[in-house]
Amino acid sequence: MATTEISYTPTLGTLTKWTFSGWFKKSAPTGYQQMIAVPSGSAYTVIKFETAGQISFENYDSGGSVAGQLKTTRIFRDCSAWYHIVAVWDSANATPGDRMKLYVNGVEETAFTTEVNPDSSETSTMCANVVHWIGANNGSDYFDGCMSWVQLVDNAALAPTEFGSVDATSGIWKINPS
Repeated sequence: MATTEISYTPTLGTLTKWTFSGWFKKSAPTGYQQMIAVPSGSAYTVIKFETAGQISFENYDSGGSVAGQLKTTRIFRDCSAWYHIVAVWDSANATPGDRMKLYVNGVEETAFTTEVNPDSSETSTMCANVVHWIGANNGSDYFDGCMSWVQLVDNAALAPTEFGSVDATSGIWKINPS
């Protein structure tokens, strides 16, 4: 398997509100695989497939302590399916349960084996002026499969309908063409 990752360093953005969206098709049903990782010393934000197939959205503070985490109960192992993943970080939201959201194919995930809501106005490393790794974490934990339409939107907590919609004919969640 060839390993490839994309890295970029954005200008400093809003660390308390952003939306990540991407389409992912796994080549292997299991295995620890990064969709995006943003390490900055002991602080980092990551969205990944866990070894058993769950999706994990994690944020750690500068001391390396969990400052927000969602780990799905649901397992994602279908190698023939494209999964549209949307992760929303909005730590200034007044409702603790709405500060982190995770959607798969337009449907909000609500059952988690781990759910730690961030404190009000907790910062993340996403949108910080540090290297953002797409498809890996600094040269390791490569994503094994295909990715498409990977987007990071600064200073916006967007719904999955900004990126996709249900096709009226097939009933399948598809990318919005515009």
